[in-house]
Amino acid sequence: MRQFFAAFFLGLGTVAAGAQTFPASYSVTGVAADDALNIRAEPSAEAEILGEIGPYALNIEVIELSDDGKWGKIGLPEGNGWVSMAFLDPIPPVDPNLVQRPLSCFGTEPFWSVSLYPRGAEYNSPDTGIVPLTVTHEAVADQGALIVLEEGPTLNRTLIVRREMCSDGMSDRIYGFATRMFTEAPDGNSALSGCCTLDHR
Repeated sequence: MRQFFAAFFLGLGTVAAGAQTFPASYSVTGVAADDALNIRAEPSAEAEILGEIGPYALNIEVIELSDDGKWGKIGLPEGNGWVSMAFLDPIPPVDPNLVQRPLSCFGTEPFWSVSLYPRGAEYNSPDTGIVPLTVTHEAVADQGALIVLEEGPTLNRTLIVRREMCSDGMSDRIYGFATRMFTEAPDGNSALSGCCTLDHR
């Protein structure tokens, strides 16, 4: 197990002091109650509008900035779009030493997901349905995080999360976190790959 942790934490670098690290969670600001924040196909006010975000929306994940820093790339159900950073405020972590919540990690073939909320966590798959989890340990680095979860007295799931672009393999959407989930179970251990997001609009 220690070798597994070491292999995935290897290469988790640092960022320059004071630099914004992405992905990051934001809330909408400065948008009138009867208006909306446009999501555009490109980082330009002239680009096609793909959708919109309400004036009080929270937990919008920006995965990267445009070259001029004025636009942020966010997720859509089947792809990505761009919103003006002038209308977004960062949501700081409640505790910088803990993983920011809400956070959802998931994979395909087989389908699985692990969701962390401010008050709890859960695992979900077609075989098990929704199963409550207990976070027994978590650690944060500039470029990733470690989350150890207990599903029962004999089953543990460990997530290694890295800040890197990730595809779910089923859509054109790009996510800002990649993950590996290691499961210790009585019927055998397994390691699965997936993506994670802070986006909970």
